[in-house]
Amino acid sequence: MTDSQAGAKAKPRGGGKRERLASAAAEVFHHQGVERTTLSDIAQAADVPLGNVYYYFKTKDQLVEAALGAHRDRLSGITGRLDRLPDPATRLKALIADWVEQREVAARYGCPFGTLAAELDKREDGLDQAAAGVLRGLIDWAEGQFRQLGRDDASDLAVELVAAYQGMSVLANALREPEVMTRQGRRLEEWIDTLARSGPAGA
Repeated sequence: MTDSQAGAKAKPRGGGKRERLASAAAEVFHHQGVERTTLSDIAQAADVPLGNVYYYFKTKDQLVEAALGAHRDRLSGITGRLDRLPDPATRLKALIADWVEQREVAARYGCPFGTLAAELDKREDGLDQAAAGVLRGLIDWAEGQFRQLGRDDASDLAVELVAAYQGMSVLANALREPEVMTRQGRRLEEWIDTLARSGPAGA
């Protein structure tokens, strides 16, 4: 399947045009990178006339900002769903399972957000900091779960978890081996179980 076929298959449906464009931008930037993506690519992926793109977004940078907003919304939706699970260890392991479930996408394109954040890191126009804010949101949520496990080192553990996810996504993508995610995800789940059994740090 080509990149264009993948984009056509996953065209956003429903919702307002602005929201569809933001969601499409997040997807196309993931598949192609910001520099290689045109407004026409995003219009096609969103199934929206090109002229409508300019009505909502005057520049590509505005679409990048909207894509970051789409990532924030997706993260909020994921953590909101996970927060309904009964305990922090279960929530963390469910997050890892979600990552592993996306292993085919990660092997082909990398982490949906990590690749965008890495590309924006080379800029100094504020978009790099906006991207860092989204990643910080994930770390903060994970830190909260580790704190509920009674861990005084919750902050370090949260960074370790997110760093492990980014690392296994990069490896799966570089090697084009989705099962890297499966194996590393299993190790992370075992790690969470060990932390849950051991209780507070130093106990």
